[in-house]
Amino acid sequence: MADRRRHLSAARTAAPVVDRTPAYAVIAGRLRWSIAAGTLPEGMVLLEGPLAALFGSSRSPVKQALAELEEEGVVSRFDGRGLIVGRGAAPRRLPVTAEMLKAGEEPVEAKKSFAWQSLYYDFERDIILSSVFGRFRVNELAIARHLDVGRTVARDLLIHAREVGIVSKGEKSHWWTVPLDEARFRDLYELRIMLEPAALDTAIGLIPNDRLDAVEARLKAAIESYPKVESADLDVLENDLHVDCIGYGRNPEIIEALKRTRCILVSGKHIQMELKPHGLVDPFMGEHLDIVRAVRKGQHKTARSALVAHLKASSDKAAQRLSAFRATHKPAPLPYIV
Repeated sequence: MADRRRHLSAARTAAPVVDRTPAYAVIAGRLRWSIAAGTLPEGMVLLEGPLAALFGSSRSPVKQALAELEEEGVVSRFDGRGLIVGRGAAPRRLPVTAEMLKAGEEPVEAKKSFAWQSLYYDFERDIILSSVFGRFRVNELAIARHLDVGRTVARDLLIHAREVGIVSKGEKSHWWTVPLDEARFRDLYELRIMLEPAALDTAIGLIPNDRLDAVEARLKAAIESYPKVESADLDVLENDLHVDCIGYGRNPEIIEALKRTRCILVSGKHIQMELKPHGLVDPFMGEHLDIVRAVRKGQHKTARSALVAHLKASSDKAAQRLSAFRATHKPAPLPYIV
């Protein structure tokens, strides 16, 4: 058993971490830093196409990033194509290079390693928000054309979406969305309610204190900043408890079975953010904090009971949000979903 725990710990350390920060936010952050550092000088003309090539993304997140920077006054429009750094400076049409987009000592990542990750968040959201309306065919070639990337990047997106459980490969090797209706949400939460408290119970005493410190600090920060909680923050907070802490459980078979339910975590996040104009994000942080504090004190029964109550409440809220989303939204047409 000790060997299996060591193997799980090593696998957890070695496993690649998917950055779920929206692609546009990554790009906006890098541009914002480079402008502040002066590596993108005043008057530099920024064009969507060259920036998309450097970041290994489609034009859509670049356009969104530039719009955010324009709203902040960091870049501005002028009598020409693109936007310029600052306001009122003479346009400087120089090629933007990876060196100009350095953050500290780190240049922008090469397209080959950055491409699918920079696109994944938006792709995941679009797949999920389509899946709540049923099962649809997903065309790999159409993804590549729509995002202006190669087939390898399109396939990487689909493979990672399959790992989360939001797409599957069916007859004739076609890709399909996995329907996310009330029945599936209910069944997956029921499975999680049966298995997750058992996994957490065996994880108590094995989770390093510094890991619990970091989880608690993030929860307190989110509670203080509420309701200004971003989607990327929700992702981290959900992962902290329901994936990372649970992952220290002694039974690897339970951990593996819980992976089947991951889609309800990411789906809930995207649906919440779509409904945000109609209501506040669910303040689940206090519930997580109660569980983490019980875990830290070694209070097995309290931690299990708090986790069960949290999951039952989350199941009810998920059903309500799903109903509200369907009542206020229609399927968005996407060129790669049939």
